[in-house]
Amino acid sequence: MPIAGEVAVLVNPTAGKGRAAQLAPGIFARFEAAGLQVRKLVGRDGDDAEQLARAAVRDGVSALVAVGGDGLAHLATQAVAETETPLGIIPVGTGNDIARYLALPRTDLAAAVDVIVAGRTRTLDLARSGSRYFVTVLAAGFDAIVNERANAMRWPRGQMRYNLATVAELRSFEPLPYVLELDGERVETRATLVAVGNGSSFGGGLRITEGARLDDGLLDVVVIEPLSRLELIRSYPRLFDGSLTTHPAYRRYRVAKATIAAPGIVSYADGERFGALPLTVEAVPQALKVIA
Repeated sequence: MPIAGEVAVLVNPTAGKGRAAQLAPGIFARFEAAGLQVRKLVGRDGDDAEQLARAAVRDGVSALVAVGGDGLAHLATQAVAETETPLGIIPVGTGNDIARYLALPRTDLAAAVDVIVAGRTRTLDLARSGSRYFVTVLAAGFDAIVNERANAMRWPRGQMRYNLATVAELRSFEPLPYVLELDGERVETRATLVAVGNGSSFGGGLRITEGARLDDGLLDVVVIEPLSRLELIRSYPRLFDGSLTTHPAYRRYRVAKATIAAPGIVSYADGERFGALPLTVEAVPQALKVIA
């Protein structure tokens, strides 16, 4: 059923190096041409934007639409998780992994608006740690360290930023000791990387938890056992096609709840700084309604 009434459109003006701000007036106009009222939300910062989004959901808007990348979708998810308000996404960010999951138009933004106007929805699982949710992948090892460096970089855009950050971190990285609790089973190991996937990819299509499903009520916890720097370099391209799953060092656990502990790691989820380890993450089935 087509969306009717008022939609809240949350814009990250810095997404896509300012592209979101440039495109926003045309996006607003297209929604209005479809007969919708538009509540325009632009926060002073992330906290302010989240509060604006939560207020709009409390007021009963027909949908909350995020105009940005995975980071803004992550923020918007905090407002709509476990509610009946659907999330729409107009992807203009760097990674856009959530848009990939949902097969949303990523180059034709008018088509992305039309998808939202059409109003077809599906319901996805979320992952939750404490009171915070994520849609894609929690990075909790070498991947988190790369995210930390990549997010501090201003150039280049897109996937190449992650590639360069990976090369830079390879010079000094050593595997870390982990203590995992997976549905009550304790696992102690050294690992290059640990990731917790609700979805299958992060970082603009790096398919670390390839095969993870958004509607199975489970998390995919991936452990990459210690690799030499040379083997890590050789294995990195396999993240792009998902074939890393066949590497002898690749371990996968499907669980409802996982606690991850390792020294000195700040985790990232949906590409956003999420929290220092240890963290406990649980699957929340059917927690997010999306327009797709």
